[in-house]
Amino acid sequence: MILYLNASILIIVLVTLLWMYSVSIKNVSIVDIFWGFGFVVIATYLFFTTEAISLRQMILSILVAIWGLRLTIHLFIRNVGKPEDFRYQKFRKDYGAHRYWWFSYFQVFLLQGILMLMIASPLFGVFMAEENIPLNMFDFVAIAIWLIGISFEAGGDYQLAKFKSQKQNKDEVLSSGFWKYTRHPNYFGDAAVWWSYALFAIAAQQYWFVLGSILMTFLIIKISGVAMLEKSLSTDKPAYKDYKKRTSAFFPWFPKKQVQ
Repeated sequence: MILYLNASILIIVLVTLLWMYSVSIKNVSIVDIFWGFGFVVIATYLFFTTEAISLRQMILSILVAIWGLRLTIHLFIRNVGKPEDFRYQKFRKDYGAHRYWWFSYFQVFLLQGILMLMIASPLFGVFMAEENIPLNMFDFVAIAIWLIGISFEAGGDYQLAKFKSQKQNKDEVLSSGFWKYTRHPNYFGDAAVWWSYALFAIAAQQYWFVLGSILMTFLIIKISGVAMLEKSLSTDKPAYKDYKKRTSAFFPWFPKKQVQ
């Protein structure tokens, strides 16, 4: 439990400092950039505070670093220099700028820090395992699922960024590449990555720690990811209606044939 406690203190300190910076620049959106990096911080802390590192722990740390840093760099490039995200602008307007500066700490930064610590439970599970169990089938399946997940997430993000960079696509819907098989390849990939971490925890016989991956998947599908984006895209892009009819919502699958 000391690992969890120390990591919690570290993350809370970091989100507090980040909040203070957001107040000075009047932009809460910077919290999104920190999301992936926060897990890298947790994995790095666990790695350097563990005396005897197992091969599983080393592999997991490397995979978390690749995933988290890639996501951080992607969001930094996408968001830096841009206005505050519309979600936070709405909150700022609804609560009033005179009090949102402190309210955002609890609603956004502290909440994200707590969620991060809960979701990271598979990482803690692998590092808190008392017995050094050799690599097994679950580890190799986890690596395979991670490779699939990072391909969909990074590939989907790259294709979408390239698509949006072309002005003629402003009102169009991306339906090629990874986006041909799922309406949310980046979110599917993110969920797959976290289920790979859950499998590492299972390989280490730390079964309860998969709850973090379950929570992450729930948030992606029902709260902050798929559900929110589906609602806005259905309203903003007329072509999205036909795209929805032929394309799988989340799990990749072959598109349905259009009935003439």
